[in-house]
Amino acid sequence: MKMSDSRDIAADRATVWAALLSPEALKECVPGAQEVTGTPEDGFEAVVTQKVGPVKATFKGSVTLSDMVEPESLTLSGAGKGGAAGHAKGSAAVRLEEIEGGTRLHYDVEASVGGKLAQLGSRIVDGFAKKMADQFFARLEAAVVPPEEAPEQDTDSAEGDAPKKGWFRRMMG
Repeated sequence: MKMSDSRDIAADRATVWAALLSPEALKECVPGAQEVTGTPEDGFEAVVTQKVGPVKATFKGSVTLSDMVEPESLTLSGAGKGGAAGHAKGSAAVRLEEIEGGTRLHYDVEASVGGKLAQLGSRIVDGFAKKMADQFFARLEAAVVPPEEAPEQDTDSAEGDAPKKGWFRRMMG
């Protein structure tokens, strides 16, 4: 599976960069993350529980960062195992571009799945991956954008447990 997209975030590039390297921010941003530990230098270990179609599993995996050009670009590469549900591996090339009013984050993802997940078919898996990416970047934006600068959000969302807007930026300041 391959996926490319970009997202505009109303925060400066240094703040977005710092959030991408923070295990605390990643734990809040990755849907289903139960634990994220590690450092950008040594890599991250993660435990994530997700349901893809009828398959629910807890994945344990690792992510390494490479090709880091602060605060412009990096590559994240990872692999995870979900027991009987299967496994996943992939990489994402991320590029941050300064734009008026914030940062444009570009990403190119390549991923593959095996086991029961692969049996679900590419349509289900690709749709799930797109949904995960959208949720991740929405949560990342919520973490780094100060509340007074945040765009209007849909208050009928089921994300009632989402962290408050701008929490990562406040933590850094």
